[in-house]
Amino acid sequence: MRILTLFLDGIGLGEDNPEINPFAAANTPIMRELSNGKRWVANTGIQESERAIFIPTDARLDIHGRPQSGTGQASLLTGLNVPKLIGRHYGPKPDAKTREIIAEHSAFRRLTQRGKSARLLTAYPPGLLADFARGKTLRSSIQQAAFASGFPHFTLDDVIQKRALTAEWTTDSWRNYLKIPDLPTYSAREAGCLLAKLARQFDFSFHSHWLTDRIGHRGTLKRGIETLERFDAVLRGLLDEWDDTEGLVVITSDHGNMEDLSSRRHTLNDVPTVIIGERAAEFAEGYSSLTDFVRACDRMLSDHA
Repeated sequence: MRILTLFLDGIGLGEDNPEINPFAAANTPIMRELSNGKRWVANTGIQESERAIFIPTDARLDIHGRPQSGTGQASLLTGLNVPKLIGRHYGPKPDAKTREIIAEHSAFRRLTQRGKSARLLTAYPPGLLADFARGKTLRSSIQQAAFASGFPHFTLDDVIQKRALTAEWTTDSWRNYLKIPDLPTYSAREAGCLLAKLARQFDFSFHSHWLTDRIGHRGTLKRGIETLERFDAVLRGLLDEWDDTEGLVVITSDHGNMEDLSSRRHTLNDVPTVIIGERAAEFAEGYSSLTDFVRACDRMLSDHA
């Protein structure tokens, strides 16, 4: 049993309105297959398809205010209601108390202490890694959880050697925006195939994508649609390569945002959780909020599971 998680920052289940919601407008046949042909919107409800279970998931956690990335990601990866523990939703980066909670309770750390292999499959460019090292930039809660487990972040060399993927799945943005030459080129579908192959090396692996949240704050409907259609192609490659008997693929998020481009603020919407694989129903049992993710992973990755 292994678990690969695909995290998309800032995606919620919003109004079925193609004028403001990329999820209501994009051509995403693979995503729709995973939710019984339905788009990922507010009225989709719980769905069980031939290969997957789709669960609207609470990111609000009974705390007043709009969910934020710092505490939302921390809740996802610790199984604790972090906004309740620190008294508020907070982000985008984790505050000092949240970092302490992550250091002690993150799934990466707990799994490695139990002898399981757990890695963040997202690589980061040299400039960002240098900013982390000298304290210029705080890590996100996901980055902090992975780093605090004792393993360094994957790097440019890991992308070149195809040991990790960029946050954007392919290398296009690193070539076009960061002007990094001599990178391998592959399609979004090929990136999905590579993700499946990389995940086979670990009991628990996690890929983190951030552009969806950026689009929610200051992007366009067109960019949102393009990103979802690229993700759909990633899923096509991943699911063509993935054997449902070998483990689970989980897709999830930390809060709503990109599903309502009429606003530039996070939303109060549920987020989607999609569980793919032969034992999806076991993982989904009792699943309703971000804090259920770690418990479900622990149950599936138990030595007796």
